[in-house]
Amino acid sequence: MPNTPRRLRAYLLLALSMSLVGSYVALSKSLVTALPVMLLAWLRFGIGVLAMPHWLVKPMGELPMTTTTRKLVFLESFFGNFLFSICMLYGVSMTSAVSAGVILASIPAVVALLSWLFLRERIGPRIWAAIACAAFGIGLLAAARRQSAVPQDSNLWGNALVFGAVVCEAAYAVIGKKLTGALSAKRITALINLWGFALMTPPGLYLALRFDFTGVTGNFWLLLLFYSLAASIGTVWLWMTGLKSVPASQAGVFTVMLPVSTALVGVFVLGEPLGGVQLLAFGIALLGLLLATLPARGLAKSISVR
Repeated sequence: MPNTPRRLRAYLLLALSMSLVGSYVALSKSLVTALPVMLLAWLRFGIGVLAMPHWLVKPMGELPMTTTTRKLVFLESFFGNFLFSICMLYGVSMTSAVSAGVILASIPAVVALLSWLFLRERIGPRIWAAIACAAFGIGLLAAARRQSAVPQDSNLWGNALVFGAVVCEAAYAVIGKKLTGALSAKRITALINLWGFALMTPPGLYLALRFDFTGVTGNFWLLLLFYSLAASIGTVWLWMTGLKSVPASQAGVFTVMLPVSTALVGVFVLGEPLGGVQLLAFGIALLGLLLATLPARGLAKSISVR
């Protein structure tokens, strides 16, 4: 058992990792107003490629990748980077950051559900209750009728796309359970980012050649740099480092910071309203998140967020 200062440092790293994820999800609302989604995603992966070429090098002692490992790396990037970015960026452009935060709180429950479906992991009554809370919270959002600058139809589509990003993130976590046994965390991060860049290059390059960048301000480029480094490098490194000193089932509790930080940035930075129905949905979703992640004897889940 690690000593108290080391454990507290691990808790801080885990909380900071999830807070970064939530903040860049919320701030991406501003990014998608300046650049097309595919171009934005391509630039994000490109900055990641430039920032970590040394992470692509195979460490001493690591076995060569098998055909199965290569397929898993591609699928990890396809779901966790390519589709996740498309669903998340399009989704937050059509809904509020607060609503996105409610939906993101369902990540642990969806991971548990996919693990049950594909890995045959056992789901106890508490996890089923968490899944029900997540579904109820999202259902409240779908049923809510509130004044908004965004049309209701767009809200519904935006919420659906954000939930699609949740499913992609859950698939990323399930596939990652197998990948981490074959590759280092740094190499996985660099390889899946490289695949994301390759997948985004055709539409991204096409849009870049036709886009007028002269209207993009300096503040936007700073925000893009933060988004790219946080999404491609920072959150993964913080999470993996903290996880070394904390059991996975206990570390999962810190995923609560993801939807909380998304909603807080939406309210206090982007100036979005927080209505009564949204607040109720958020509380129910957080209850489900805690049910899914609080440690229990015999239960060990590994929640991996990019």
